[in-house]
Amino acid sequence: MKPDLFEAPDYYNIDELLTEEHKLVRQAARDWVKRDVSPIIEEYAQKAEFPSQIISGLAEIGAFGPYIPLEYGGAGLDQISYGLIMQEIERGDSGVRSTASVQSSLVMYPIWKYGTEAQRQKYLPKLASGQWMGCFGLTEPDHGSNPSGMVTNFKDKGDHYVLNGAKMWISNAPFAQIAVVWAKNEEGRIYGLIVERGMDGFSTPETHNKWSLRASATGELIFDNVKVPKENLLPNKSGLGAPLGCLDSARYGIAWGAIGAAMDCYDTALRYSKERIQFGKPIGQFQLQQKKLAEMITEITKAQLLTWRLGVLRNENKATSAQISMAKRNNVDMAIKIAREARQMLGGMGITGEYSIMRHMMNLESVITYEGTHDIHLLITGLDITGFNAFK
Repeated sequence: MKPDLFEAPDYYNIDELLTEEHKLVRQAARDWVKRDVSPIIEEYAQKAEFPSQIISGLAEIGAFGPYIPLEYGGAGLDQISYGLIMQEIERGDSGVRSTASVQSSLVMYPIWKYGTEAQRQKYLPKLASGQWMGCFGLTEPDHGSNPSGMVTNFKDKGDHYVLNGAKMWISNAPFAQIAVVWAKNEEGRIYGLIVERGMDGFSTPETHNKWSLRASATGELIFDNVKVPKENLLPNKSGLGAPLGCLDSARYGIAWGAIGAAMDCYDTALRYSKERIQFGKPIGQFQLQQKKLAEMITEITKAQLLTWRLGVLRNENKATSAQISMAKRNNVDMAIKIAREARQMLGGMGITGEYSIMRHMMNLESVITYEGTHDIHLLITGLDITGFNAFK
């Protein structure tokens, strides 16, 4: 196993914009990734298996609900700390970051923001500690970019609800203890329901044969007349805005995470360019290789500044959904282009598991699609700047 020699680039001294707490949080996550993720992740990606033994480590570094208040088991950190943790985890692997993102932004966030105090006390401490894992059910087989068309529904049966439908492409589904599921009531209004493993009629078949996010567990959620207690409805927000609020938080984390994947590819390519000798000199001495590296660090630096500013806006409760969409789209596109260029710089070695680049490349093909596709985020920006809705 190759040692993890990663050194994070900071071309514009962006660390000077961070607090000491930010840097301590980041260092704890970075040290954990180097120790517990890097040595095993290639093996688990090759065999398409989620390394469940890392769950306790993710909890220890505060990756589950970093911004959730201490009273509910969270770390009580700010939004930049959350972003930095996601950056470091995705530097290790996008699939591992997906696991943490789902737990934090798509499960804990809606329970904290939209749930009752009893729900917060019951679920959040177990989720923050990793004792319980959760998943988020929005995407359906026939409704991805158009979630408002969902057909999953629940009916009021007096002392309980009956839930029917199916969700697809659900990270953490195969092993999650709970699912936050979005469904329509009899009036067609969307609400969140907390569905627990073991409820009759609830199953989570695993999705196999993925070429991307291979170290992440993905599955379906099937609801066949599932009886859900009424106290499991999230009452404090309804409509499509409720799940989209969760996705804002998750997309913000992705914007940071993608920088981590890009950094890893850049650092690997830079190191390789100094060691690989061709025509009697290191390949980093050739102009075309320097062009690739110079463009990589430029794009990484731009993404760092974009995301840091977005984190400040998030801390001040000023960030808009459209601003988050811009950062998610830009940074994932940046990362996937850097991964492809870095892969070329390594030549044939770039496709092997001896280096992380090909794994990042394949993972980012999912990241550029999930939680709003590349094109959808472009149209969100278009709507925001023109006022014209291209979705209708």
